[in-house]
Amino acid sequence: MAMFRKEESILNNHPCFSEEAHLRFGRIHLPVAPACNIQCKYCLRKYDCPNESRPGITSRVLSPEEALERVRSVVRRNENLTVVGIAGPGDPLANDSTFEVLRRINREFPELTLCVSTNGLLLPERLDTLLKIGVKSITITINAVLPEVAARVYSWILYKGRRYSGVEAGSWITHNQWLGLRMALEAGLIVKINTVLIPGVNEAEIPMIAWLAGRRGAHLMNIIPLIPQAEFKEYERPSRSKIENMRAVCSEHIRQMTHCRQCRADACGVLGEDKDMELEVLMSRIGEEYCDMVV
Repeated sequence: MAMFRKEESILNNHPCFSEEAHLRFGRIHLPVAPACNIQCKYCLRKYDCPNESRPGITSRVLSPEEALERVRSVVRRNENLTVVGIAGPGDPLANDSTFEVLRRINREFPELTLCVSTNGLLLPERLDTLLKIGVKSITITINAVLPEVAARVYSWILYKGRRYSGVEAGSWITHNQWLGLRMALEAGLIVKINTVLIPGVNEAEIPMIAWLAGRRGAHLMNIIPLIPQAEFKEYERPSRSKIENMRAVCSEHIRQMTHCRQCRADACGVLGEDKDMELEVLMSRIGEEYCDMVV
């Protein structure tokens, strides 16, 4: 019963899992994970980029101490913060800094929900560590069921010291994603599935992803329109009606997220109303120094 109440609390207060919560509660993404172990054909990671709002973007990568101070600053300002997440700009599980930051935040702010967004390649082997440092929620980006389809989505992967491409890469990543999903659910984590709709590549797979994820007990699915860039820069971005139609089909198998903003890796605040946290932290420090001078 206690576990059920804890799960219900996270679902009700997590801006991603509740359409009502995203209007009242804030989240912060800490950009402490620059390295990535896969290359998605739609992904273009940028640092020092204040003019775009999409995954993989951050103004700069933070050190663990800077990340902790950023959380402290938001908590001091009473911003209704409920969730601290790490979503890049690379893959959190491929960066040791992810675990150091989350461990320190959980020690100092145990009331905050810790969340990680991952491609899932390292999830089976790093799940125990996530559980030990207090992570309660994860998002896994799953774009395929069949390795042949995954091979069309990913240029290459780095796994256990080797670089794979083609169907071999697709086999590793699909196996680990689905194994990691099952393990995470069995461990009691709240799980969201992100799936990028890539026209002509994985459209036929998405209902199957929804069916398998829902059957295994995942809590939410977020179907995201492709942002044409990198190797997929010539592809057409799916229309809103195409996304809505796909969500309608998949809603038979798993609850659908409809309020996603495709957040940056350094997003902060209520969804859709993100703040410039570099400026927020700077102003907070200036204010504290001024008070010290007056005293």
